Amino acid sequence: MQLNPTEQDRLLVFTTAQLARQTLARGLALNAPEAVALVCDEMHLEARAGSSYAEVLAAGVGVAERTPVLDGVAAIAVEIRLEVLLEEGTRLFVLREPFGPGDGGPGAVRFASGDVPLVPDRERRRLTVRNTSRRPVRVSSHYPFWQVNPSLEFDREAARGFRLDLPAGDSLRWAPGQEHQVELVAYGGAGAP
Repeated sequence: MQLNPTEQDRLLVFTTAQLARQTLARGLALNAPEAVALVCDEMHLEARAGSSYAEVLAAGVGVAERTPVLDGVAAIAVEIRLEVLLEEGTRLFVLREPFGPGDGGPGAVRFASGDVPLVPDRERRRLTVRNTSRRPVRVSSHYPFWQVNPSLEFDREAARGFRLDLPAGDSLRWAPGQEHQVELVAYGGAGAP
């Protein structure tokens, strides 16, 4: 059987979620990988049943709120980011503090105050981009912008070698007919286009 990377990831999430379900059945609290996998699996299943964005999000939040986790899990799993296939296409879900506020214990993620500039030394370009499709279009942060959906209308040659200037995992959505001014940032490294 040939599985693409997305299918392999889905299978890993499912397997870990099944382990989480067995752990819960024995009356034990979950560790971070088990808890995150359980939330992600429930969100995938909710989407597979044809639920809306809000319903999938509510399913994930609900599972996270009622799942017993080991001490320190909330400090480690401060955010869950998951791409889920819905009827209108793949959507990014972000659950912040899914298991409650972290206690700052071992493994805690501590954020600095203020904004952190993303790759401040790279060239940036601003372009106007319009969706000419009758369907919404979403572009993720690191996708080569000049190769995005042909329904997005903009100067593709000016975008060659650039991506959206967004944090990894974020995306931007255009409703049908919608126009955005976007900030693009040049790819870096020796293999940059």
